[in-house]
Amino acid sequence: MNQTSMKGKWNQMKGDAKQKWGNLTDDDLQEVEGDRDKLVGKIQERYGKSKEEAEREVDGWN
Repeated sequence: MNQTSMKGKWNQMKGDAKQKWGNLTDDDLQEVEGDRDKLVGKIQERYGKSKEEAEREVDGWN
């Protein structure tokens, strides 16, 4: 998913993100604000994944 598309639909996508990555808090999702790189970083932080793993998950999501 590209950055522009993600930012534009972020409010709609937050619920899906919370289901997929349940360890992300509401504050995490608020901070991400549809920024792909921030989402990748939060997934790395909460799940202990490598950057490449987190990027693959985000890119394959939705």
